[in-house]
Amino acid sequence: MKKFALFFFALAMMVFSVKVSAQEPSAECLKYMDFYQTNFKQKQYDDALPQWRIAYSICPRNKWANLYIQGSTLLAREIKKLGSREAAHREALIDSLLTLQDERLRYFPTGKKGGVVVDMKSTILNNKGQYIINFRNSDPKYMYKELGAIVNQAGSETKGGILVNYLQSAIDLYRKNELRAEEVMNIYTTAVDYLAASDDDPEAVGEAKATIESIFADSNVATCDNLVAIFTPRYNSDPNNVALVTNIVKLMNRGECFSSDLYLKAVTKMHSLDPSASSAYFLYRLHASRGNVNEAIKYIEEAIAACAPGETLAQYNYELAGFAYKNGMKAKSYAAAKVAADLNYGYAGKAYMIMGNLWAGTSCGGDEITRYAPRWAACDFYRKAKAADESLAEEADRQIARNNYAPSAADAFMYGYQNGQSYTVSCSGMTATTSIRLSR
Repeated sequence: MKKFALFFFALAMMVFSVKVSAQEPSAECLKYMDFYQTNFKQKQYDDALPQWRIAYSICPRNKWANLYIQGSTLLAREIKKLGSREAAHREALIDSLLTLQDERLRYFPTGKKGGVVVDMKSTILNNKGQYIINFRNSDPKYMYKELGAIVNQAGSETKGGILVNYLQSAIDLYRKNELRAEEVMNIYTTAVDYLAASDDDPEAVGEAKATIESIFADSNVATCDNLVAIFTPRYNSDPNNVALVTNIVKLMNRGECFSSDLYLKAVTKMHSLDPSASSAYFLYRLHASRGNVNEAIKYIEEAIAACAPGETLAQYNYELAGFAYKNGMKAKSYAAAKVAADLNYGYAGKAYMIMGNLWAGTSCGGDEITRYAPRWAACDFYRKAKAADESLAEEADRQIARNNYAPSAADAFMYGYQNGQSYTVSCSGMTATTSIRLSR
């Protein structure tokens, strides 16, 4: 019987609302509108509240947006005054406050600013969300449902504070085993995406993003094991889904997940769908860390090919030179080091050191001059290295001392060479022009 009574009461209120919305304001309505607004403007809020209640009950709902805007201020103020002993009354006022936001959205989805009609939908939704956070924050299930509905409607216009609380409510439910890890991770990526697209105050957006990153990291929801278990079957069934692949990379984009096969697959797929110098470089780093030498070389060379002239190109060539050197690829290392040295941007000294080390570790065979020539070339590059970068002087001098070999003039004479004569040495895919050093 009680349910039927509530049903008929709600139906009566709907009919009443339609009638009130359709009618013109009565003299009584105008009187109470004037009464409450006069007191409101004079900040006599306690006097304004009962007068507003009467105006709200008898005036057309679609006539004045201030009926909702100012009414919200009055109700919110009253709610803050009520203590725990008045919990029932307080809850009823909160319900009324949230209903006001729904009605304002229904009757005044647009407004005027500077004489221009503007969409007020996101403003109203954000207001409602903030009221929920202020007055209904003890119930994570309610917060999750209601804030989720607001986020779904407001999208990237959702305020950062609402996104933070929406994610926190999801984490709270996850900890109670009332929400799956995947749902929390989806909310996290949605929140990050919306903040990235937000045109709100940059400082506020930055603070919200930092808070979201922090609470998500502390939640232990997105462990690598969780991510692999959740997303591996999804990736395998739909590997060309750009949104899915992007989501996987975002969630796993931290050191402890880099060793996952799923992460490598997702990054590789992202690169194939939208290749760039930076994504190729990142794949180089991943493969290099796994010891996949050929794949690493492939991607760093792809990054170099896609990179514009400048500091990044110098860096990539220097890294290729070092990686190839460590893996015995002398010619490739030498060529990349030469480019890095020519571009410089602070890499010349280190690149010359690599070139010196390459020659110092090379034996070309042949006569006395041919055997010593790589050491002379090495010393040339060590001298260039310390000239380009003073911090390398000590190591460069040490290497020069180790490689400062010179045949006797008598031995060189047998091959027709003289001290200081220009000499081109070429072997192991490398070529350098040096000068002959002879001892007396």
